[in-house]
Amino acid sequence: MRPAGLSACALAILLASWGLLADCRAQAQTAVTSAESEWRADLDQWRERRAREIDAPDGWLTLVGLDWLKPGANSFGAAADNQIQIHAQAPDHIGLLTVSNKTVQLLSPSGGFPHDLTIDGQPAREGPLVVEGAKPSIIGWHGLTMVALERGGRYALRTKDADSPTRKGFHGLNWYAADPHLSVEAKWIPFTPPHIEKIPTVIGTTLDLPAPGVAELTMGDRTFRLEPVLEEPTDKTLFFILRDETSRTTTYQAARFLHTGFPDHGLDKPGILILDFNRLENPPCAYTPYATCPLPPEKNRLPVAIEAGEKRYAAETLEH
Repeated sequence: MRPAGLSACALAILLASWGLLADCRAQAQTAVTSAESEWRADLDQWRERRAREIDAPDGWLTLVGLDWLKPGANSFGAAADNQIQIHAQAPDHIGLLTVSNKTVQLLSPSGGFPHDLTIDGQPAREGPLVVEGAKPSIIGWHGLTMVALERGGRYALRTKDADSPTRKGFHGLNWYAADPHLSVEAKWIPFTPPHIEKIPTVIGTTLDLPAPGVAELTMGDRTFRLEPVLEEPTDKTLFFILRDETSRTTTYQAARFLHTGFPDHGLDKPGILILDFNRLENPPCAYTPYATCPLPPEKNRLPVAIEAGEKRYAAETLEH
């Protein structure tokens, strides 16, 4: 039977319309499913790359020392009579680092440099080291690398050991299950002009980093603003340092990081950007007590729980 009052022609048109509507719905659902599948595959690949970076021979799991240099000469090596003792398989006496004003030099010990010691891959020679910028001088010996770095007006020797127990004990990272609803569209509000944000660190110093604007987003019935910085003025990604309520229970206590692309209309114009909280990651301090990590500014400490991204590192036995 056909519905009362409908002619055969009208019924045919109605049934055809229902069929077209069903087809449209099916196509739309297919498109959504395909987009989500691509998103999940891309997220999985990113998480796999991150695990490889953490477990790399020069990754954060290899960081075994951060020792402050004093003005004058600082002897370093595995022997206990050094001013800086290297707690890894290393020569007893590697050399001396001398600090004078803003210059750090490497000098040989009394018996000469150890065999196979290198600077930036070349046989070690006495002389000043590059201690600032993206490519500081690297002192190497087999799987051991040492770098003198400037931190808050002071200098430190950072030591990495590719054979560290922490790296040998690595069994992967821990993540919340992927949730597409926590990939959030945010409104970009540029600062005119941009300003410098003072970012605190775990060692009590302050970083002065460019802050180009804020991202305004809504979660539930609440609206928040997060302020990113640029790690370098020439960077092409925004760097968000934030903390949320999960830090009390399941995520790293100090902070988590999020890197995103620029807004659709650039940094200096209002626009839109995507904050995919599924890509929240732990700072280096989650894996080693020898990193000098930034902390979130007050405005980036959110009173909500963002159950997405990286959880606390399971092998964590560090004191923070």
